[in-house]
Amino acid sequence: MLIQADLHTHTVASTHAYSTVTENCLYAAQIGLKCIAMTDHAMKMPDAPHIWHFGNMRVLPRKIHGVTVIKGVEANIIDYDGGLDITDGKPYTFEFMVASFHRYYFENFVTPSPSAVTDAYIKLFQNASVDVIGHPTTTRFPVEWERFIKAAREYEKLPELNESSIRTGKTPPETAMEMLRACKKYDCPITVNTDAHFWSGVGQTPICEKIIDEAGFPVRLIANADWEAFRERLLRKRPYLDI
Repeated sequence: MLIQADLHTHTVASTHAYSTVTENCLYAAQIGLKCIAMTDHAMKMPDAPHIWHFGNMRVLPRKIHGVTVIKGVEANIIDYDGGLDITDGKPYTFEFMVASFHRYYFENFVTPSPSAVTDAYIKLFQNASVDVIGHPTTTRFPVEWERFIKAAREYEKLPELNESSIRTGKTPPETAMEMLRACKKYDCPITVNTDAHFWSGVGQTPICEKIIDEAGFPVRLIANADWEAFRERLLRKRPYLDI
């Protein structure tokens, strides 16, 4: 496998997903993953869990079936000022944040300009709670890649290459290639994640791997290809974590 940590997955807590924490972890263990981040949707998603879901994640074991569990959230970007629907970054709530645009939160949605989306991301980058920018390659939210990637590198945010987004047609492969070319040019690390909504998708990134190979993208810039290296990165930001 390309990745040792899958940093964007969903459980039945987001009811458009279909597997439990335990089922995801069991499969992760079977295929040799070392870490999984549970990142169910924050509250603006219509079927998102209650805020108590995030407050009570402390009851989850640190390891399930031998796989390290990071207790995270997929926050929703709700405006073009980089606003989010969850901002509480205290250790007892969540330990890791993916932040993503979804069109559902914009009334009478019209595809925005690349400059407006890029401006929103750059404002978002100033939020210390954010770790990963979820599926920034989707056609509904176009990006000015060079400006976006230079800022992501400056603020140490990780753009995501999202297997599910490509597989479902929301991200054209050529757009994914554009992002990788800009990341390679500016030496910006990324994450490769599944966005799995069922246990059998956890850790499986064959489409991303093909695109990465075709782009000649260096594995050293894939932050979650090596769990120990990613663990050190996360602990530099959140030294209180017991991982």
